[in-house]
Amino acid sequence: MTDFHDLHTMWSDPDVVRHISCVPSSEQECWFRLLRYRGLWDLLGYGYWCVRTKADGRYVGDVGFADWKRDIEPSLDAAPEAGWVLARWAHGKGFATEALQAALAWMDGRGVDRTVCIIAPEHATSCRVAEKCGYFLKGSACFRAEQTLLLQRKRDDR
Repeated sequence: MTDFHDLHTMWSDPDVVRHISCVPSSEQECWFRLLRYRGLWDLLGYGYWCVRTKADGRYVGDVGFADWKRDIEPSLDAAPEAGWVLARWAHGKGFATEALQAALAWMDGRGVDRTVCIIAPEHATSCRVAEKCGYFLKGSACFRAEQTLLLQRKRDDR
């Protein structure tokens, strides 16, 4: 509950959602998102974390995994789908890579063999984050009548 205001501020920022939905989220949509985030943990045993700075607790964004049951071709085959979104002030500071690496280490520790993510082809920054975290291009997919990149990562057994 204490994260709701920050979550709403981030998801209602047109710059933040430019490569995700292109439409800023309303307060109600953000509330539904928070409820979905919470429900993922109970239903799947994984979900999204709120990311905050260690120094002062400032809200950075959300990172985690879901099975959104997307109507996407080809199918994601129920593989956990990684996602990350950061507040505008946090863009370009390395937070996404650090948070995603920590989330992936957590998922690797649970024995999940592979995760996937989808990224808009023009979103070069997210593509770089995914690559730094071990994702590779599996192909393209059609989602919401648009072509998107489908990336995959195998568990790190080091």
